[in-house]
Amino acid sequence: MTRFIERLCRFRRNEWELVASFLIGLGVLMMMQPFALVLYSYSFVVTLLGTVMFVIVSHFPE
Repeated sequence: MTRFIERLCRFRRNEWELVASFLIGLGVLMMMQPFALVLYSYSFVVTLLGTVMFVIVSHFPE
């Protein structure tokens, strides 16, 4: 876990791509759940944030 956080602080691609992919997945889950309107309302923002983050992070060094 400390190695993961250390590599996040050094802006390494693999770790940041994992965070961006998690955000995309979280946004999709928020969009598909039928219980809370607040989660559905923010699902597009979370998915968009994850997608933009993934595009930016793909230019980070290995």
